[in-house]
Amino acid sequence: MKKKLTSRRTFLQNTGKASIALGFSSAILSSFTKDFSFHNHSSSIGYTQQPLPYSYSALEVAIDAMTMEIHYTKHAALYAKNLNEAIVTEKVDTTTTSIEALLAKVSKYSTKLRNNAGGHYNHELFWQSMSPNANKQPSGQLLLAIEKDFGSFETFKTQFTDAGKNRFGSGWAWLVINSDKKLIIGSTPNQDNPLMDVSDLKGFPLLGLDVWEHAYYLRYQNKRPDYINNWWNIVNWNFIEKRFESFV
Repeated sequence: MKKKLTSRRTFLQNTGKASIALGFSSAILSSFTKDFSFHNHSSSIGYTQQPLPYSYSALEVAIDAMTMEIHYTKHAALYAKNLNEAIVTEKVDTTTTSIEALLAKVSKYSTKLRNNAGGHYNHELFWQSMSPNANKQPSGQLLLAIEKDFGSFETFKTQFTDAGKNRFGSGWAWLVINSDKKLIIGSTPNQDNPLMDVSDLKGFPLLGLDVWEHAYYLRYQNKRPDYINNWWNIVNWNFIEKRFESFV
């Protein structure tokens, strides 16, 4: 177990500090297009928290340093800790079960495992989806797909913003690609995500936005729309493009 986690950590660090899900094989993608499962493949995120690819203060244009530090070291760290407790209790073989495969059959496990597996996966993706050197919009195949499925990039932004703004209570807004290779927008409650068999929204998550209050409340208080509007300035479109290209 220790050797497995060490080798995974080394691999992730050598490929850009946890460049999540950039190298899916054709066999994995074929399996995913059928039932969104990733059985018997090594995890692209893993079961341990990875280092942030930037400093706590790097995203100040949208997220203040104190919020980033608390969010990463307290909230997200606790999801990773609780997940690893749950997989021991519930005898999950992490050498043969990727976290994506775990999420695909999460209904078979406890609420603790569901909440913390989702929380861990979501946050590891969230950190990588932001950058202090972000472009204003995507390019290449992803931009073409967004324009095809939503009409324009601005229309996409409006619909995604609405998904986050109107999510009742705590949860996430998502851009996913479904089994028909169509881009869709939706949201999930709490720490659920589109890979879960219990989720109404299903697909491969390209971009996720955390709209739990702890993600923005110190700076924005109850003004979630302001948080979302500023967040667009730090979206790491290079990373999202690579996720999209790995799927299509």
